[in-house]
Amino acid sequence: MRHQADQTEAVEAEGEGESSPGDIVVSVCTICKSDDPAAGQNLLAATSAAVGATATVRAVQCLGVCKRPGTIAVTAPDRYTFIFGDLGGDAGASAIASFVASFAKANLGLVPWRERPEIIRRGLIARIPPAIWSPADGKPPT
Repeated sequence: MRHQADQTEAVEAEGEGESSPGDIVVSVCTICKSDDPAAGQNLLAATSAAVGATATVRAVQCLGVCKRPGTIAVTAPDRYTFIFGDLGGDAGASAIASFVASFAKANLGLVPWRERPEIIRRGLIARIPPAIWSPADGKPPT
């Protein structure tokens, strides 16, 4: 049991502070089904422009959330991974850029609800804890 407590303390210490821009990865599904066959590519281009150098933006062929087109995942080592759907065009890209800025500063990337743009709040699909953080009680870090 002590090993797990040591691990949790180490992760909490590592998770504090900001992520460097190169650590944050924004994955944009480019094959989501929609009425516009170019929607995924357009979302990728808009997100790349909005995020700029604050993160690495990459295309992925599928995030497995086909019922929620316009899907984007935001992740970094030793931080939460967030998956959002129903993001489209410039509004979604702008919201992701705002979220990435908060994600970089938040402890373990756990962005407070009030700091998330409305489209991000509505579009949340999943919040996945970092693999190295696993407290026995399952509660989020403080």
